[in-house]
Amino acid sequence: MSTNKYYIIKSFLLFLALPFLIAERIPQSKKLPIIPLYQDSLFTGPKSMGKIYNRAIDEASGLAFSRRHPGILYTHNDSGGDPVIYLMDTVGRHVGQITLVGVKNRDWEDIAVGPGPDPNKNYIYVGEIGDNAGRYKHIKIFRIPEPKALAKEMQAQPEVLLLRYPDGPRDAETLMVDPISHDIFILSKRDSVNILYRAPQSAFSQGEYTLNRVMELPFTMSVAGDISADGSQIIIKNYFLVFYWERKSGETVPDALKRKAKILPYKPEPQGEAIAFLPNGKSYFTLSETRFNIHPVLYRYDKK
Repeated sequence: MSTNKYYIIKSFLLFLALPFLIAERIPQSKKLPIIPLYQDSLFTGPKSMGKIYNRAIDEASGLAFSRRHPGILYTHNDSGGDPVIYLMDTVGRHVGQITLVGVKNRDWEDIAVGPGPDPNKNYIYVGEIGDNAGRYKHIKIFRIPEPKALAKEMQAQPEVLLLRYPDGPRDAETLMVDPISHDIFILSKRDSVNILYRAPQSAFSQGEYTLNRVMELPFTMSVAGDISADGSQIIIKNYFLVFYWERKSGETVPDALKRKAKILPYKPEPQGEAIAFLPNGKSYFTLSETRFNIHPVLYRYDKK
């Protein structure tokens, strides 16, 4: 057997085994089937909205909806990609891009839209939070205001927040901004139980901040998350499950996450690392990186 054929077969077998390997690491796995029955689901789907037209988006690792421009999604590539936020519509067509000036993409892993210092603006947050080997002393969050008008080519000089963990370097791929408290949340990925960390908005004025360790969540391999625009819904996904919480009035994000999550529909993707609520909270969208020569498709799930 040729070396190329050997590696192709090995990669295919590993891909088939991934759901079982990951399920073994999820503490709730005794209660959750590997292929969930969705008896708690409030959403239907998936609905294929279309393939991603922009071939520059080959390692999409985050997804967020604009609050200013209806029907516009922001995404980006992960480690080693250009420092660019790509804009597309809800059927995957390219709309434009924003280059972040003066920074690099060491390992961008998630993106969020939420409040910031000016109450009359919405802001885009990009999380340079990936660290597969757990070796970086600091991670970064970049923040820019949403553009007033859209163009094919845009540039922005981001604010930069330097963050460190209180308990040593970690890999993370989930960034969320709470529209109610304005807090910034990062969820670790590779721990046997993923850990939620928090930074306040005021951290940006300091430029550097040590994250607060908030709580552990009873699952692993988290790769994306989002909080709905009104703050009432929280969603977090790993490679094969989507976890969902409804947040009661007056609750903090950690208060809501203390309850048992509901499991929502999800069609496992080649390497799905992006999820986002539609601003009205009635749908969520997912997107994968390009893997195994499978071109990424934008999927939509609608509330019943």
